[in-house]
Amino acid sequence: MALTLDSSVQFLKGVGQHRAELLGRLGIASVRDLLHHIPFRYLDATTVTPVAQARSAPTGADVTVVGRVVSTGVIPTRRGLRVFQCILRDETGMIECGWPGRPFLERQITKGTLLLASGPVRHFHGRQLQPREWIILGGEDEQAPSRGMVLPVYRATEGLTVRQLRRLFEQHLGVLLPLVKEELPAAWREASGVVALPEALRMAHRPARIEEAEEGRRRLAFEELVLLQLVLARARWLAKRSRAGIRFAVKRDLTSRLREHLPFELTSAQKRCLKEIVADMTAPVRMHRLLQGDVGSGKTVVALFAMLLAVENGCQAAMMAPTEILAEQHAATLGRLLAPLGVVPELLIGRLAAGEKAAIRERLAGGVSPIVVGTHALIQEDVAFHRLGLAVVDEQHRFGVAQRALLAQKNVAEGPDVLLLSATPIPRTLALAIYGDLDVSRLDELPPGRGRVRTAIREGRSRAKVYDFIRSEAAAGRQAYVVYPVIDETEKLDLKAASAMADLLQREIFPELAVGLVHGRLNADQRDAVMRRFRANEVRILVATTVIEVGIDVPNATVMVIEHPERFGLAQLHQLRGRVGRGAAESHCILMPGEGANRERLKRFAETQDGFKIAELDLAERGYGELVGARQSGIPELRFADFGRDGDLLDVAHRLARDAIASDPTLGARALRPVMMEIGRRFERGLELFRAIPG
Repeated sequence: MALTLDSSVQFLKGVGQHRAELLGRLGIASVRDLLHHIPFRYLDATTVTPVAQARSAPTGADVTVVGRVVSTGVIPTRRGLRVFQCILRDETGMIECGWPGRPFLERQITKGTLLLASGPVRHFHGRQLQPREWIILGGEDEQAPSRGMVLPVYRATEGLTVRQLRRLFEQHLGVLLPLVKEELPAAWREASGVVALPEALRMAHRPARIEEAEEGRRRLAFEELVLLQLVLARARWLAKRSRAGIRFAVKRDLTSRLREHLPFELTSAQKRCLKEIVADMTAPVRMHRLLQGDVGSGKTVVALFAMLLAVENGCQAAMMAPTEILAEQHAATLGRLLAPLGVVPELLIGRLAAGEKAAIRERLAGGVSPIVVGTHALIQEDVAFHRLGLAVVDEQHRFGVAQRALLAQKNVAEGPDVLLLSATPIPRTLALAIYGDLDVSRLDELPPGRGRVRTAIREGRSRAKVYDFIRSEAAAGRQAYVVYPVIDETEKLDLKAASAMADLLQREIFPELAVGLVHGRLNADQRDAVMRRFRANEVRILVATTVIEVGIDVPNATVMVIEHPERFGLAQLHQLRGRVGRGAAESHCILMPGEGANRERLKRFAETQDGFKIAELDLAERGYGELVGARQSGIPELRFADFGRDGDLLDVAHRLARDAIASDPTLGARALRPVMMEIGRRFERGLELFRAIPG
């Protein structure tokens, strides 16, 4: 049977059923899977130092040596520390290697072992190499590698070592690489500057130097990114053309009157984003846009201009929020801004009386009400619109894709434009990866006069002073949040918990003040009741978990205390900090880290209030996979791409994918068939997306 990329690895010489099962634990089932199991790091043996030179190297100098183990032993020290030692020998001499505190290595590094060791030369009972990295190259029958070798380190599993995987590739790579065919058009490779796929895989598995390994990885990263962008570009194309759109005309009636009556001037960022939205709404295809901006950047006002553009054209506009209290807040804000225009927004939420809801539904169906704000109640089957022209979804990540789609499908004949709002700034590269099916507008400027929040780091010994500060703010009529990472105390985690601390704060610290508690185990009605009392200043101190990360606007709240901030991501800390600084009074965010917390990390956070900059720091710290998590189902985990290094490749991939879908929406050209096959392999519903027909 001829070997192909789809052949099972079981049929490779030296593998067999048992080893194939072990490879399966690593996600390797086929020859193609094996070739794409590239090393996660490399040991650079291109500058191997002869042992004689290593012995005379200055103390602290890093060296890499390769030699045969001639003896081993475990030596105790006066402090009770046990040190594993071995003697390495090459053709120039011998050197002692020592691993303090690692006596177990005696079972792994035995006499006759061929060993590569890299690390600093120290003085420890004489000259000694203390390896930071080491790798067993082979046994007594193994030959030392030639100078200039880069050694790949593969992700392994129990029963299948790195050395065995390396041997597997040494044995089969020459046979398997000729099976690989290039999948990407030559013009795409030229635009990105990457090498062909067979050469990239050779570079990844058998690099002549470290730079070659990186070149191979970037080719695999580019393919991964361009396939993802093609799927997202196709989804965007379908969303905009699945039904006929409404081509709005700029009337300058309600929109101009709103601008005249605004008590403030729009920022340049608001004007830019509004221009992008108007361009979409006046185009013949449906708008499918995300408006992304920091807390307080003015997303609601921009959305209101878009809603009035729809109303000017005889259509209706709806805004959907994830909670009743947030919907009430939006309705109040829109009501104030629209009052000079004589437009009254409706509010449709679940807790209204049945008669009230029926009357609102009747006004919406009859076209009497031009603007409505609501929760999930808007997408109930019994809610119909006369002619919905714009659907705005606030905090869009709190809704499922299907829920957002239900609001956008309220019209039968034509599809309303869709504007999604998010107060969670994310890096531009990540936005392209997650929201590549949307057009993205960024509000990256705060309005003048927006209150700055002073951020400070305080140790546990200052806790009494922090409580005194909260008490003084409360005496001035203001309010405070105190946030904890967990709801209940646990033996496994030595963390202060919200439920216990709320009780302690009320009984012992602030008996004269009303203390409230909200957390994720309360149902929505219970949480909303406490939040309403806080907004009304009946609760002076609100103890919470991250359920308030996206919450109500309480201008009177001026203090945010975050316990154990080391347990939160930087972007999450920024969202919590955004709960204060909404009024005229100076506001404060106080971080109270636990023992062993990384103070430098918290200091970086405290030094900036730029949400997009913090998002970049968060991405660098936590990585793409952890930031996206389960929140964005359908986006595959990226195995090769790194947003810290591959932003240029993502830009190219994004442009090529949009151009390709614009000229050939189904990628039906013969030259793109290999690309379509790869989409089918990597994306569960990728080919279904390309078979879908709009209309």
